[in-house]
Amino acid sequence: MSDKGKSIGGKIKGWTIAILSIVLLILLIVLIMNFKNLSFFAKSVQENFKGIETVIQTYDDDGQALDRLEGSSVKINADKQFALYNEEGDEIKKSQVLQLTVGGKEALHVGSSLIAYEKGLDNVLDDYSKNVTIDSTNRTVPFINKFVNDMQNRFQGKKKVILIRSQSGKPIATFAGDKVVFKETEIEKSTSLIIDGKLLFIYRSDYSIYDSDLLLDAKKK
Repeated sequence: MSDKGKSIGGKIKGWTIAILSIVLLILLIVLIMNFKNLSFFAKSVQENFKGIETVIQTYDDDGQALDRLEGSSVKINADKQFALYNEEGDEIKKSQVLQLTVGGKEALHVGSSLIAYEKGLDNVLDDYSKNVTIDSTNRTVPFINKFVNDMQNRFQGKKKVILIRSQSGKPIATFAGDKVVFKETEIEKSTSLIIDGKLLFIYRSDYSIYDSDLLLDAKKK
């Protein structure tokens, strides 16, 4: 091969390597930007197919617990038979009825607030309510500030505080963690969070996610 041919071949090889490097860099950036979605997807697969050890609790409007279910194989889906479809068979209104499968046994739920969380997550409010009467009508000190103050040792070192309320605004659960990823689910009026790698499902509830330092600073002022 002539020197000219070798030169052209070398340039083509160099351009090929450069293009591949750029493509790989772009893919890496996309993966990093979508890390939250990827981690959520991986957890969803585990939830739907492998099952995770989970606690399920429902609450009335006053924030009182109605029931508690526990299982090592749990699935939560929308019951499609309650969805509305047009003449072409397209779904025009999602089902708001939950189909809960716990250890192979099924239950349906609709209406009241529900949370389901992976064992390993700590609902700090459960311990708090055992020792303190929760009265959210006291306007002088906001509930969440007093709560974080009283249970400060449970939030120490945690970056995020998640407060969940019933549909009437009564506190029903509180969790803390360093990394919180959140995304809407396919189930109407629900959200899923991953807190430090643990799954939390919220249905028909209000919730707020705070920086812990914001609450700790607020209580000092």
